[in-house]
Amino acid sequence: MRILRLIVLYTAIAAGANGALAADMASVEALREGSLKKLMFHDDPRAVPDIAVTARDGGEVRLSDYQGKWVVLNFWATWCAPCRVEMPALDRLQGEMGGPGFAVVTVATGRNSPRGIDKLFEETGVTRLPKLQDPSSALARNMGVMGLPVTVILNPEGQEIARMTGDAEWDSDSAKAIVAALMGGG
Repeated sequence: MRILRLIVLYTAIAAGANGALAADMASVEALREGSLKKLMFHDDPRAVPDIAVTARDGGEVRLSDYQGKWVVLNFWATWCAPCRVEMPALDRLQGEMGGPGFAVVTVATGRNSPRGIDKLFEETGVTRLPKLQDPSSALARNMGVMGLPVTVILNPEGQEIARMTGDAEWDSDSAKAIVAALMGGG
């Protein structure tokens, strides 16, 4: 039954179905299967802080830099075992769906050496995700991240619409259907 529901959704989006269907949050929530069942959508979008994190080149990146896109924002750390498990799935989601309207943004929070991040990316085959760092955990703390991993979905206006604590299969049919449905409504 779930495969049929996903096929119907993909077909409707591909055929240019009414955006209202894709934007209907109840329909999007119904797509949560498997590990994505933990993804909780908020009744109302929530503002997020615009605190800078550090890019690999030493420059600053802010969440506002991603406005106009749907964003899967993942807080992780090199020492976090569940984070290691889900990073390749996030990388595959970015590879398959990333583009002008969608991005997976990963932020290593707390103490994570650049060398440790490089090593984890190399060991897990991650090639498409940004190597952003929040060394003081300022962004994570201000967003109420209490454990790792935490993944937040931001709408194109830069507001939090959903949150999940724990790892997930971000390259699953369920995750891709949720992203496709959101993008169809945005």
